[in-house]
Amino acid sequence: MSKGKPAPLLRHILLSALLLAGVVTSTASTHGGFGDDPQAGHFIDEMVQRHGFDRQWLAGLFAQAQRRDDILEAISRPAEKTKPWHEYREIFVNPGRVEGGVGFWQNNAAILARAEREFGVDPGVIVAIIGVETRYGSHTGRYRVLDALSTLAFAYPPRSSFFRSELEQFLLLAREEHVAPDQALGSYAGAMGYGQFIPSSYRNYAVDFDGDGRRDLWNSMDDIIGSVANYFHRHGWAAGQPVARPAELRGEAPQALLDEGLKPQRTAGFFAERGITARPPLPADMPAALLALEASGGPEYWLTLNNFYVITRYNRSPMYAMAVYQLSEAIRDAYEQDEDI
Repeated sequence: MSKGKPAPLLRHILLSALLLAGVVTSTASTHGGFGDDPQAGHFIDEMVQRHGFDRQWLAGLFAQAQRRDDILEAISRPAEKTKPWHEYREIFVNPGRVEGGVGFWQNNAAILARAEREFGVDPGVIVAIIGVETRYGSHTGRYRVLDALSTLAFAYPPRSSFFRSELEQFLLLAREEHVAPDQALGSYAGAMGYGQFIPSSYRNYAVDFDGDGRRDLWNSMDDIIGSVANYFHRHGWAAGQPVARPAELRGEAPQALLDEGLKPQRTAGFFAERGITARPPLPADMPAALLALEASGGPEYWLTLNNFYVITRYNRSPMYAMAVYQLSEAIRDAYEQDEDI
């Protein structure tokens, strides 16, 4: 073997490892910048007029923004959303993620306790959100946010309006928080930091929980935890209230009730009168909604409550909300057992 260069097979293995680690970004799915794109030009005009950005600086920024075909492919087929509940659950509620959550809680117990005092949000749910989103910060995203949002704003017509707005929010955020817009990394949809806040959520709900004058969701654990707690607080989290309860049915589940959505519009008493009861029971006047999930042996039913609906404000998928809830319960049980030893 030559000592000058790795053999072709070894070079291939090394490159594959670097790609998987996010150290090297594939160029096969990238194209030139958006400097000559008419949509980007109109966007620059708007940013100059509305927010006083420097035109030349924006033109230079978008000239280097890359269109990413892998982002367009990823957003068109998010793999986890095609799975039934019993397979989806295994991705997030498993021993590795529970163990990681216990360690995260132990390492940040004081911050989580302060967040609970100030915002009234269950620390187990905060930990579970960060665990589901980024496996406790180990996978915060390898795409430049500038590339992701530019690609989706100017090359993804189904949601271009939404991502154009998020691109606007990102540039405002970068200016406010002194973030280099050509260096910030995130998900293929432009979500950032441990909690994967999209730019509008970052600007609206992130908090400076460490008091250093910046809201840093990549590096400040105080800001990360405080911001997730504030998000739930602002969306109506009810301290000390349950999230969901398994439901037992007498007969078939009425499809009309399943179709009413995730926002609780009935009461536990209403469901009980129709043979749908929570285990353990809920107060008769507690608002609730009926949810069916696809388990391996058939449908499983839940009565979901206000706090479950609040979790769906973070991500609208009921499977996501249930995974967060069940992971939070598993983490709490393991954490408390570990504390008792």
